[in-house]
Amino acid sequence: MKKSLIALAVMAAAGAASAQSSVTLFGIVDATLAWGKGSTGDRFQVTNSGYNGSRLGFRGTEDLGGGMSASFWLEAGVTNDDGRGAATNTNNQATGGAVAGIGGGQGLTFNRRSTVSLAGGFGEIRLGRDYTPQFWNLTVFDPFGTNGVGTTQTLNSIITGATAVRASNSIGYFLPRMGGLYGQVQMYLGENLDASVNPTPNTEKDGNGWGLRLGYAAGPLNVAFATSKTKYAAGDVKQTNLGGMYDFGVAKLQAHVSRDENGAVDGDGWLIGGLIPVGAGEVRVAFSQYQTDAGAGPDPKSRKIALGYVHNLSKRTAVYTTYARVRNSNGAAAALNGATTAANSSSSGFDIGVRHSF
Repeated sequence: MKKSLIALAVMAAAGAASAQSSVTLFGIVDATLAWGKGSTGDRFQVTNSGYNGSRLGFRGTEDLGGGMSASFWLEAGVTNDDGRGAATNTNNQATGGAVAGIGGGQGLTFNRRSTVSLAGGFGEIRLGRDYTPQFWNLTVFDPFGTNGVGTTQTLNSIITGATAVRASNSIGYFLPRMGGLYGQVQMYLGENLDASVNPTPNTEKDGNGWGLRLGYAAGPLNVAFATSKTKYAAGDVKQTNLGGMYDFGVAKLQAHVSRDENGAVDGDGWLIGGLIPVGAGEVRVAFSQYQTDAGAGPDPKSRKIALGYVHNLSKRTAVYTTYARVRNSNGAAAALNGATTAANSSSSGFDIGVRHSF
């Protein structure tokens, strides 16, 4: 149950003339014991976010009348195994991450989302740091929600840039729901100096990009397409994916395909999996593959199979376990849960954990 904060008295004491219609504190604390095994090195960790990403957030909405509202959302990632805040990025480039001292060793940063919005019959306009349209299909149509050792291989891809999941300095627009149709358009900025004064003028547009997503959800069906492009002097990054889900009642079938370009390197991937309700819990299963043309010979390829179970102790508390194994070929060397493995070798991983939300 999410708790409403009684913050209005503090605002009044500060001379606030108006109040939010609602302000909410929310969060998730997810702790994981994670084992990883590889041909060249194994690892055991107490880590986090094996089922849901750990977070602490604040959100609020004000009714402006006439069907309009204003809202804010501040959400910080938490690495609860060691108490750190999660890393963020200021400009969608390497210089806005760890190089600039934002590497996850600091206190809380609102890295997951920090936005202010205006919404109405026209849809929603959202400004700030937010999820990118190109990410949503990978996580929504992954039985493991891109968390933990079961995460789809299509996310562990050649796209390692700062906008693969979220983008800073973004301007977003969300369509109003029209029947089952939904959509998102986003533009984001690297905020570099223009070429006339930039000491390296070819980097003027680094970190600038756009993405869009269009989908349809009605009854048991949900399907969506997304595409994006982010500019970098070293080569533009492009992502395109298509995903879908169908609820048969006894199980939900999920699948997606992806196509990535990072400069001169291309990557292709796919996933098929499902969610099967079992009493108070749910079985999760997925098979995913990703391959690139980065090698001189046959395309390096990694295939992962993952099987997990979540048991809900209550509406807010769950325990879970996941086993995954990845097989590498043609020079690939993907490894799980922090292990290391040689090219063309396999790696396995195992998670067990508890998630509590509030």
